[in-house]
Order: sequence, then structure tokens, then C-alpha cells
Amino acid sequence: MENEFIAGLDIGTTKIACLIGQRAEEGKIKILGYSVTNSVGVENGVVRNIGFTSESVKKAVEAAAMQANVKVREVYVGIAGQHIKSIPSQGSIIVPPEHSMITQQDVDRLIDEQNLIMLGPGEEIIHIFPQSYYVDNSILSNDIPPVGVPGKQLKADFHIVTGNSANIRNIIDSVRMAGYKVKDLVLEPIASSCAVLDSLSREAGVALVDIGGGTTDIAIFYDGIIRHTSVIALAGQAITNDIRRSCNILPNQAESLKVKYGSCLPTNERDGDVVAVPGIKNQAPREISLKTLANIIKTRVEQILEQVAYEIGTSGFDGKKLQAGLVLTGGGANMKYIKELASMITCMDTRIGYPNEHLLVDSDADLAHPKYATGVGLVLYGIEQEEQKRARQSASFAPIDNAESEKHVEEEIVDKPKVDPNDPFSVLDGIPQPPKSPEPPVEPPVVNPVINPVEETPTVNEKPKQPAPPKPQKPGIGSKIADWFGKIMDEEDE
Repeated sequence: MENEFIAGLDIGTTKIACLIGQRAEEGKIKILGYSVTNSVGVENGVVRNIGFTSESVKKAVEAAAMQANVKVREVYVGIAGQHIKSIPSQGSIIVPPEHSMITQQDVDRLIDEQNLIMLGPGEEIIHIFPQSYYVDNSILSNDIPPVGVPGKQLKADFHIVTGNSANIRNIIDSVRMAGYKVKDLVLEPIASSCAVLDSLSREAGVALVDIGGGTTDIAIFYDGIIRHTSVIALAGQAITNDIRRSCNILPNQAESLKVKYGSCLPTNERDGDVVAVPGIKNQAPREISLKTLANIIKTRVEQILEQVAYEIGTSGFDGKKLQAGLVLTGGGANMKYIKELASMITCMDTRIGYPNEHLLVDSDADLAHPKYATGVGLVLYGIEQEEQKRARQSASFAPIDNAESEKHVEEEIVDKPKVDPNDPFSVLDGIPQPPKSPEPPVEPPVVNPVINPVEETPTVNEKPKQPAPPKPQKPGIGSKIADWFGKIMDEEDE
């Protein structure tokens, strides 16, 4: 994707981030430009005011495009919110008789047919993730793709992600009103997983938890395939609101306290440590104990992590199966000691997912913050989608019909007897064949000079030339052999 770029747009509850990047050397990506603006008009991951949101989107994209010195026309947009649901599904198709093996066309047709399944009122499909494939009712292992496998029936299990149609339309309209086209909608934990998970973690089993501003998104991977997705309607904004109400301070002051001094373990804070919050106008500054602040944060974070543990348990993939453990990312994952608290509640190994693994070494240090995981992941997701699209276009999966296959096999037989027209005893299929007599050359017709160019017919005084009698042909060797056999038969009859 040389000289091409992808724009990712993360429309969150507290911020709207736009990142523009392209593929660099060694499979890394280079961020050409990025920008973050306050999110206005979004509540719990859902666009409520299209006009306000479109203005925030326009500011973010324009600033990132100016920094990258490019013109942005389309963007990959992240989607989240409590309206996101996931359902299992299964489908099957009959492979056409002319396909001697399963082709990419057959797989695409099976996936496309999942768009016809019955959904709840006001819902539409966002993603269709194949889980397992079956050929003639025999399951294929995950490392064997169905393309190229001979069979007459193709079946698959699917994990389907849906969303509310009105909320999806609001996102698309906000982006369009800002002057851009939505290239694709991507579930935010899927995008984040592209930035902070590697193939080994997906293979071993891992639970990704993206703690954003309005929602906490969960994606579980096992055997390299996404197995479960869910959304919890509690996240960083709920923590900020708790601090605001408990300490009786302004929303921006509460957010600043959470970001700078927030901790999830009160026991690790000293009793005498306090922070002063400026008062309003002539009011005196308010002193807040860091231990008190940690108690407020811990109460809410415990509630979020307990719901995370419940979702992991109901998915059927507990800590014993998920060998790579828990990966926390998003802006909420940057609080002190949240990793330790998550390990205690979920009883799983926990780490923080940073999106700098796929970035160039000399990238901006700010991009390594977990809050940029979704934005970086959207760029990666878009690059991979475009590369896969090009690979499918360049690869040939055209089916070989039986006639062409037989012709190909016939041409490959090197010891097949050949026929030499100059050899009277050449063999075809084991039967002696006489050589073919060469056909007499066709003489070109004699064209009389045209006297009357209009009628183009000979005059009365001219006699049409008679065609020359055919020249006697010399009997070929085939005729001699036939005459020889005939004489022998006549002598036997006498």
C-alpha cells in the first residue's frame, strides 16, 4: 500500500480521535497525523446530537489531515454502545456441480447469506465472523481453510455482531454531515485487538477489555478466532461522576483528579497525602485525600471488573482456557494498580495493552497511551482489509470444469503414442492407421478481364473457359496396401 493511507475515526463518549497512517517497513505502520477533540453530542457511545457530533468529527479529521498533509475522503469508524449485541448462527450451501473443489466464491456466498437471517426489530448486522467450517458434515481444523477442499456441501458456524439501526444511522449521518464517507464500521474492541494483541495471544486464548469513556467493551479470542463480544454500560465517565458527587467538585476537576492521581488500591496510598482543588471564584481551595479518592475509584472499578468476570464466565471461556489471560486497554486502563485489582477479581493473569507494538520506533510517544488503542487499531484494520482485498483480486480461484480437467490431464501424459503422418505404421490407440493423403492444392479461380465494369459479365463473343480436368493422383501407400489385401482375397477365392 505504498503512498496510500488509511484514516481511522474513534467516536467516543469523552473524545473523538482521528489517526491517519500507512504501511511502513517490516510490517509496521507509520502515523502521518493524529488529532483529538472533545466529544460533543455522544452519550454512552451513542450519537444523540448529529449536528454537534459532526462538528467535533470535522475538527478532528481536518486537524489530522493538515498534520499528515493529505486530503481525507473516507474513514474507518469505530462503533460501540450498549445497543451492540452478538448472536450465534449457522448456515450451509450446496457447492455447484461444476466446482470440483470449494472456491472463494462459495465461501463468500455462504457468508453473504447470513445477511438474510431474522433479526430483532430495528437491528442490523455489523460483523459476521466465521467460527468453524464443515465440508460434507466433516469439521475442518482451524489451520485448514475451506478453499481448495473437495466437497458438495459447505457449512459454517458464525458469530454475528448486530447494532441498533437508528444508532448506526446517526453515526453515518454525523460523518457524512462533516463531509466524509464511512468506508466501514468496526466494532471498537475488534479494532483495539488489532493494536494490542498478537496472533500468539489469540491462539492461546485471551480476553480483551477496552475501558473507554462511556462503555467497557469485551472481546474474547480462542484458537485464533473471536468467540464472544459484549458491552458493559459502565466505564471511565461513571468513575468521574462518582468523584464529582463525592467530592462536590466540577466535572473537569473530577476528570483531572482521576487522570493525574487516580488509584484503584487505597491501601497503597498514605493517609497524609492530599491534593488541593481550586475553589470557585472567592472560595478557598478544597483539599481531597488521595486515600479517599482511591476508595471512590475502587468501588466503581470493582463493579466494572465484576461484570467483566461475569461476562467471561457466561461466554464459556474461563481463565483455564484463556492462557494469555486478561488484557486491559482504553483510557480507563491507565489508572494506577488497575492491573492488580483486575487480577484479584478475575483470578486471571492481567497486563495493560499498549498500541505501540505495531508502530515505528520513532513514533510520537503519546500514541503509546492505551486511549489510542482503538484509533491505531482502526488504521491497522483498514490497512489489512485493503491488503486482503488486493490479494483476493490477484489470486485466481476459478473452478476447473471436467472437460478442461480431462484436457489438461491428456496434455500432461508424456508417454502417449503419437501419430506421424509420414510413417504408414504409426499407431493411434494401438491400431495401425494409414497415413492421410495430402489434399490437392486449391487453385485460385481465373478472373477474366472485365470489359463492362458495371455488369461484370462476359460479352457474347467471349466463350467462358472450361475448368481444367483434374490431374490424376498417384495412389498413396494406403491404396497400395488395400489393393494388396484385395488380390490376396481374390486368390483365396479362386
